[in-house]
Amino acid sequence: MKVVIVNSGVANVRSVANMLRRLKTDSEISDDPVVVAAADVLILPGVGSFDSAVRKFRERRLIEPLNDKVLGQGTPVLGLCLGMQLMGSSSEEGEEPGLGWIPGHLKKLSAEGDARVRVPHMGWNIIGDRDDCLLYDGMGDEIRFYFDHSYYFIPDASEHYCGTVEHGRRFAAGIRSGNIFGVQFHPEKSHRFGLALFENFIAYAQDHVRSPLGVTG
Repeated sequence: MKVVIVNSGVANVRSVANMLRRLKTDSEISDDPVVVAAADVLILPGVGSFDSAVRKFRERRLIEPLNDKVLGQGTPVLGLCLGMQLMGSSSEEGEEPGLGWIPGHLKKLSAEGDARVRVPHMGWNIIGDRDDCLLYDGMGDEIRFYFDHSYYFIPDASEHYCGTVEHGRRFAAGIRSGNIFGVQFHPEKSHRFGLALFENFIAYAQDHVRSPLGVTG
């Protein structure tokens, strides 16, 4: 199974590769459209600004092969932080269109007069509303991940939520639509919970590769 970590130039992709290595899963870091087109599984990390990431994808001619893999071939994909945000339609942060894989909009977090709410949202938070979200399987009753972001994802459809988090308001900690998964937090910085999440995603991807028509999870 060929796992490709897409090197957008705006993320510490090595930390993701190190997590996968701990699971004895080989991966390749690449921004080559040919390598992306040959992937069985895609991981889309990202930090920084929305528009900058979209432009880097366009400059590296990655958008077309990513769309073909994810939408055309149903390749399992996991977006991390900005990588998840890029899956939406648009963002208040910029003017570029998102990939549009899961219809939704990015909105800026606001403290709204509450001194306890800091923007950007940085730190560990408990994940709620985890029912039927396979990414969190087997982690116990109280699971937490590390967040670092200033914008949050509002899916157009409620069924696309995959866990929620509270920070001034309740919003999506993760999203899912079929083979497409995204998380607003950083599993690569979330120790045992992050490792467990990667393990769950890779297990799903392995089942998908073996039986692409039979995995619904």
